[in-house]
Amino acid sequence: MPISTPSRSNDSALAAKLFRGFSDKTRLAILSELADRELRVTDLQARVGGSQANISGHLACLKDCGLVVDRPQGRQTFYRIAAPEIVRLLRAAEQVLALSGHQIALCPNYRESDA
Repeated sequence: MPISTPSRSNDSALAAKLFRGFSDKTRLAILSELADRELRVTDLQARVGGSQANISGHLACLKDCGLVVDRPQGRQTFYRIAAPEIVRLLRAAEQVLALSGHQIALCPNYRESDA
């Protein structure tokens, strides 16, 4: 059993916080939509669903966490993924789901209400 150091413990806590952010369905859908393109709130609302206020709130959260950046252009604001590593993480998650998504769906430890 590996010895837990303060640094490793802090890294694990930070990683858990990151993945909690990804566990929200709307935020994950927004990140997925932004993986290949810049979009406005109204574009995301049409693609993801939900109210404009809800999408804006999730974008503010993602921006505060450094996962998304914005680019004002006139009266519009375009959002995009902040770094290519985030897109790679999303793609890696897709690969994991391709391998074990069925088992994850059936896992009694992760109920729908937990996500």
